[in-house]
Amino acid sequence: MNQEIVDLAKEIRMTVKPGQKIAFVSGNFNVVHAGHVRVLNFAAERADYLVVGIHPDGAPETFVPQELRLEGIKAIGSVDCALLLQMPLEEFITTLKPDFVIKGKERELQCNVEEGIVESYGGKLIFASGETWFSYLNHLEHDLRKTALPSIDKPTAYMQRHVTDTNKLCHIVNRFSDLRVAVLGDLIVDEYVFCDPLGISQEDPTIVVTPIKRERFVGGAGIVAAHASSLGAQVHYFSVAGDDPIAEYALAQLGKYKVNACLISDETRPTTLKQRYRAQGKTLLRVSELRQHSISIEIQKKLVAAFMDAIDTFDLLVFSDFSYGCLPQPLIDQIFQLCSQKKIPMVADSQSSSQMGDISRFKQMLLITPTEREARLAIRDSHSGLLTVADKLLQETDATHVFITLGSEGLLIYSPHGPTGQIYTDELPAFNSNPKDLAGAGDCMLISSALSLVAGANVWESAYIGSVAAACQVSRIGNLPLGIEDLKKELTV
Repeated sequence: MNQEIVDLAKEIRMTVKPGQKIAFVSGNFNVVHAGHVRVLNFAAERADYLVVGIHPDGAPETFVPQELRLEGIKAIGSVDCALLLQMPLEEFITTLKPDFVIKGKERELQCNVEEGIVESYGGKLIFASGETWFSYLNHLEHDLRKTALPSIDKPTAYMQRHVTDTNKLCHIVNRFSDLRVAVLGDLIVDEYVFCDPLGISQEDPTIVVTPIKRERFVGGAGIVAAHASSLGAQVHYFSVAGDDPIAEYALAQLGKYKVNACLISDETRPTTLKQRYRAQGKTLLRVSELRQHSISIEIQKKLVAAFMDAIDTFDLLVFSDFSYGCLPQPLIDQIFQLCSQKKIPMVADSQSSSQMGDISRFKQMLLITPTEREARLAIRDSHSGLLTVADKLLQETDATHVFITLGSEGLLIYSPHGPTGQIYTDELPAFNSNPKDLAGAGDCMLISSALSLVAGANVWESAYIGSVAAACQVSRIGNLPLGIEDLKKELTV
C-alpha cells in the first residue's frame, strides 16, 4: 500500500506542468464544515494543484469511516486529488515535495513536524488566515453550476395558438442526436473574476476589490459548438487561436464537451480572453484581451481545406460571428458556396455589443437571430418601428426566418411562412424573469432553434424551444453548455 502512495505522489509530480505549484492539506475530515472548506479554498488559491491527504481509520480522533471521509473531500470542487495516507505524514510530504503545506491558523503556535521537512527542499508551511470570505466561494460554486429553473415561466397561449404540445417538442429535441453540425466562428474564453468589495478609495472615488476566485469558460462560437454537442448533436468546430495557454485550455475543454475542434494557429493574435470582474452578484468591469484584424488569406485557405474534408457529413452549418476577424467576407462567401452546392442549411448570428458586427453579411440563411440593435445597425435605421426593421432586414438578407431578440422584452418572430404564405409575425416574452447572468443567452437560442428547424420543427416550435433554452442558460452564472436533459425537463414542466 505504501508503494502505491509513493507511486501516486510521483504521478502527481509528473502531472503538474513546469512552473506550476502544488499545495497539500491533511486531516481527519470526519465532518466537512465551513472551517475545512475555507482552509481548502485558501490552499487552492495559492497553488495550481491541490492535494488532500486523509488520515486512515485508526488514526487519533477518527470516527467516520475513511471511505465516507474520502468521498466527502473528493466532492469539493477546489480539490484536485484526495487520497488516504497509508504511510506516515512526514514520508508522504518528503516524497511529494509540495510547494506549500497548508494548516489551520490554530496550529501556528503548536509543534508542526512538517516544518523542517518542508524547509529542507525549499517549500513553505503556511497557516490559513481563516478569512471569512472564503465561505462565499461555496455559494459561487453553487451559482456557477446550478440552473434555477423555478424562475422560468412559459406562456401556454403561444403553444395553443400554434397547435403544438410538450410531447411534440420533446420528440423534436430527441432528434438532435441524429444531426451532424459544423460551427464556424471566433473562439473566445470568458474569465469570471469574483471579488470581495473592500470599500471606496480615499484617493479617488473608485471601488476597491480583492479577487477571491477565477473561473474560466469557453465562449464565443466555441460555446455554440459545446451547446450543440451537449444537446446531442455530433459537432465539428472550425476557428483560429493563438499559440498560448488560453488556446490550450479551450482545446482541452472542447474535448471534454466532445466537440471535434479544428483550431488553426494564428501567431499574429492571442486567443481572445474576456474578463468580467464581479462582486455581490453584479459585474463591475469587463476587460477584453484581443486582436480584431481579419485572418490572413493563408489561414482562410486552411480553414476551407479543413471544412471541405468533412463537408459531406454535415446537416447544418452555424456561422457564429463575434466580429473579431475570424470571418472575413471572402471566407463567408466561399463556405456559403460550398454549403449551397451540398444543400446544407445555414444559420447565422453576428454580434455587436462592444464590437461592430453586421448580420447583413450573411445571405440566404435559414435563420438569423440579431438583437434589435444589431438589426437596426445592419439596415442603418434607428427610427422605424420594429416590424418595419424586421421586414427590411428580411429583404436585405433574403433569410428564411428572422428572430429579433429583445432582452427582457423577449423575442420577435418574423417569417414569410404563415398559414397562407404571407408574412407572419408573433412574439414570445422573456421566459426567465430573474436571470443570473445574461452571457450566452443568444448563443443558446441560436443553436437550439437551428437544431429544432433541421430536426423538423416549424418556425414557431423552434422559437419556443430556443426561448426555453435561453431561459435555462441565464439561470446560472457562467457560459456552460446546456444539457439535453435540462432542456427536456423544462419543456415538460
